[in-house]
Amino acid sequence: MKSLSKNWFIEGAIDFEHKKYVLLGYLQEINRHFDKNHLYPNLADLIFHYNNLLEFKNNKTVLQHSFPQRLSKADFEALKLTYQRMVQDDVTMNEIEHIIGYAMRKMDPAIQTGKQIYDFVESCLDIDPVGVVPLLPYNGYFTLRNGSQKTNWVYEYQITLFENADDKYRGIHISLVDTFEPNFVNTPESIKLQLIKNRKHLPNPAMYHVQSEISFPLEETLLPVAKRSLVRYISDAA
Repeated sequence: MKSLSKNWFIEGAIDFEHKKYVLLGYLQEINRHFDKNHLYPNLADLIFHYNNLLEFKNNKTVLQHSFPQRLSKADFEALKLTYQRMVQDDVTMNEIEHIIGYAMRKMDPAIQTGKQIYDFVESCLDIDPVGVVPLLPYNGYFTLRNGSQKTNWVYEYQITLFENADDKYRGIHISLVDTFEPNFVNTPESIKLQLIKNRKHLPNPAMYHVQSEISFPLEETLLPVAKRSLVRYISDAA
């Protein structure tokens, strides 16, 4: 995927026409992925850049704690020094604000398109518990069926809680365990019994069957949406 650097809008020559060319090339590729229903990593990357611009616009700098996953200490210090040099130059700052305003207006429709795809994929998902769910269902398995495709995937999952200064979040780590073709023998219930028998480290696992009515690109779309939907489903149920 063609990407933008973290500080693309203030790196190099601060020239609106050049930055416009860079941005439109990036958005053209993002939209090509969206046309194929490829959400990730495109939507997350686009939202990051939009929020980065918004933070700079609102504060005229980027706070390190706002981007803990993408902005290193070195990136932050370099950006702060750049800002300090620019803040005294009204012409440069006006050009940056012009770039930021244009970029945010152009990014917003693409973000809305990505969110519409995400909402549609999520609306096609059904999540059902398999058998008895333990009181603490934060470690277990889920099976995933992608529309009419014959192959089902079996994943082990682990949900973790992490927090920053403002809020708490749940994340999910998954690993592929196996695949199977569903039939009267290979049902989610029978797969669960096999997993308990063969994988002793989870003697009483939670298990869920996740199914999409429509086939979507697995790695780029269905699996990421299914993971987030499963986290919300388990969190709400717990």
